[in-house]
Amino acid sequence: MKHVSETSASLEWISKDSTEYEIRIIDNNFDLWYNLNYSPAADHTKEYYRAKNIIGVTNWNYFYTSGIYRMLIDCLIDYSREIDYGLEVDRKLYWYFRFIISTYKVPLFNDPPVH
Repeated sequence: MKHVSETSASLEWISKDSTEYEIRIIDNNFDLWYNLNYSPAADHTKEYYRAKNIIGVTNWNYFYTSGIYRMLIDCLIDYSREIDYGLEVDRKLYWYFRFIISTYKVPLFNDPPVH
């Protein structure tokens, strides 16, 4: 994802062999919200985060392509089920989606829309 908006997320390779990833969240309010809401006691398994992220990314990309929430969602998130992004990336993406749900009331974790 190359476009930078007021709020967006991107997954990027951080190693030459493309086996390590990092996530960049572009929203001035996310870090504060994350620090206030995340705690190790609320942590989940990597599998839980991946399952929720697949739903979140599916909905995010659907909302983008259909123009729903266009003032907020103005780019696709390139997230593949086949790639292991690592626990940190999956955790941060999940919490970013929770931030979007909490702050902007976007239903990212609802059942994916039927297209």
